[in-house]
Amino acid sequence: MQQTVLVTGGTGFVATQAILQLLQQGYRVNTTVRNLGSQNQLFETLQHAGILEIQDNLHLIEADLLDDNNWLSAMQDCDYVLHVASPLPMGEPNTEDDVIKPAVEGTLRVLTFAKQAGIKRVVMTSNFGAVGYSHTDTRQVITEQSWTNPKQKGLSAYNKSKVLAERAAWDYIHNEGKGLELTVINPMGIFGPLINQRLSAGHTILRQLMSGEMQRLPDIIMGIVDVRDVADLHIRAMLSPQAAGERFLALAGGSMSLMDIAHYLKKAMPQHSTNISTKALPTCLLKIAALFNPKARAIKPLVGVCRQTSNKKALTMLGWQPRSNEQAVLAAAQSLVHYKLL
Repeated sequence: MQQTVLVTGGTGFVATQAILQLLQQGYRVNTTVRNLGSQNQLFETLQHAGILEIQDNLHLIEADLLDDNNWLSAMQDCDYVLHVASPLPMGEPNTEDDVIKPAVEGTLRVLTFAKQAGIKRVVMTSNFGAVGYSHTDTRQVITEQSWTNPKQKGLSAYNKSKVLAERAAWDYIHNEGKGLELTVINPMGIFGPLINQRLSAGHTILRQLMSGEMQRLPDIIMGIVDVRDVADLHIRAMLSPQAAGERFLALAGGSMSLMDIAHYLKKAMPQHSTNISTKALPTCLLKIAALFNPKARAIKPLVGVCRQTSNKKALTMLGWQPRSNEQAVLAAAQSLVHYKLL
């Protein structure tokens, strides 16, 4: 019997990739969007990716994380929920609550209606910001046992929203969610191919690098994962009996700095990397800029920090086999060229 999965936030970068893979694997998919006007764009995106029979297998429902309307009907006859939707501000929000409130309340709303609808399992997308931002010992390997302190100095509103939303989700499951299973995915920097012209946060950074807008490179080192592997990990976590009650870090393994990425792309894509700078931005200058520049202030906590992070749990428990950092970055860069976004 064909199973049905609800994917929240269906026009988002990870959500669209998850929908694509679910349809390819024969599932029916319900997905929530804030405006049904995005239906044609989503259908066109999936058709360009090779999904031909969309109308019978994909159903869009208008629903908002801050409103009860339509959530129960969105989950009707569904077996699983992939809760991917979360606000991601492209700039500084007016207040933290502009990001935190929809993340926390939206997560609790999804879980409450999932329980009412008899959903077997919710797989929630959190992020590394909920796991490893409070670690000061860079020699210690960060695993799924780690948690970020939401009061951590310099923590962005977005990362604070993710840790508070995930904490709220686990509290709900432990206190009220009897019969409902929860699994959480915590990705690091998500790259990989775009499947339309809508830029993700990672691709925005890469575009700034490749276009030459980023004239000097801050000392930022990151874990990386391909969006295709993030979607695959969600589906593996959805299906594996072992995954209930677990969280999984999603990263390819190791890390890359912005400088590493710049040098790699100059070798891998010389014809499209002439504008890429390999000049370092001294950290002392960035700290001065952070006193009056919001963008510099936002990245200041990330500068000079190298966190050792393990993906062993996803590899061993779920048989996950992610692409390399280089493959994820190259696919992202090639898609920027393909969609003429440089």
